Amino acid sequence: MTATGTPYGTIPPSSPQPQRRPVSLPRLAQMRAAGEKITMLTAYDATFAAVADAAGVECILVGDSLGMVCQGLHSTVGVTLQDMAYHTASVTRGLHRAQATAWVIADMPYGSYAESPEQAMRSACQLMQAGAHMVKFEGGGWTAPTVRFLVDRGVPVCAHLGLTPQTVHALGGYRVQGKDEQAAATLRQHALELQDAGAAMLVLEMVPAALSAQLTEELPLCHTIGIGAGNGTAGQVLVLHDMLGVNLGKMARFVHNFMADAGSVKGAMEAYVQAVKNGSFPDNALHAW
Repeated sequence: MTATGTPYGTIPPSSPQPQRRPVSLPRLAQMRAAGEKITMLTAYDATFAAVADAAGVECILVGDSLGMVCQGLHSTVGVTLQDMAYHTASVTRGLHRAQATAWVIADMPYGSYAESPEQAMRSACQLMQAGAHMVKFEGGGWTAPTVRFLVDRGVPVCAHLGLTPQTVHALGGYRVQGKDEQAAATLRQHALELQDAGAAMLVLEMVPAALSAQLTEELPLCHTIGIGAGNGTAGQVLVLHDMLGVNLGKMARFVHNFMADAGSVKGAMEAYVQAVKNGSFPDNALHAW
């Protein structure tokens, strides 16, 4: 496929076909069973989403991190459901124009799912109608019934444990989670409950590498995606702006600037995919706890 020219740039061609089959939950399960790492990056607009797909990224996360990297907020708490639906629609339009194959996950923002499972379902409907294949929301324990409610109604769910940015004020800051025995036991219990409720994926953020690897072994039906959680997870995710070295704040320990040696945005994404696949990123000695 050739790119279609416009006065304001082009959408790049899709990931190579037929080498890349459309990404789906069965396809992700096949990758996990074969020992192939799953790659995920955030994207918030049509062009970057299409470039990520062309670079071989399997999963595009339309993250509420857009509040910080796109809107300039101090946290993700100010992001609205309308914001998320707008950016999800932008991402999926770009993927459709490029005839792309990536799996799209949209974050459920703060205040859009905590009131009741019914509220969560209404919010999920807006994001799915905007083009998401799956929704993600944070927290454990109280969230398991909501996961079950959505999954029973045909909505694929990605859970999120460890550092949960929407509750950063309650956590006392951006700190590693699950470090002591009691905290690790609680995190493990919540993870197992989320798998039992039907969550198909689980982001583990700033969780000790040893604990993340153990959880991955204990969750055969729920694919763990690490960010600052070591290399023992089923896959990895980074915020796009971080891995391109254009973030507005201090670079987190778990981030690597793939743009530094790549020479292009697509090259940086391809280097990220290759590094995750071959196990060179993340390096537990450098990027984990």
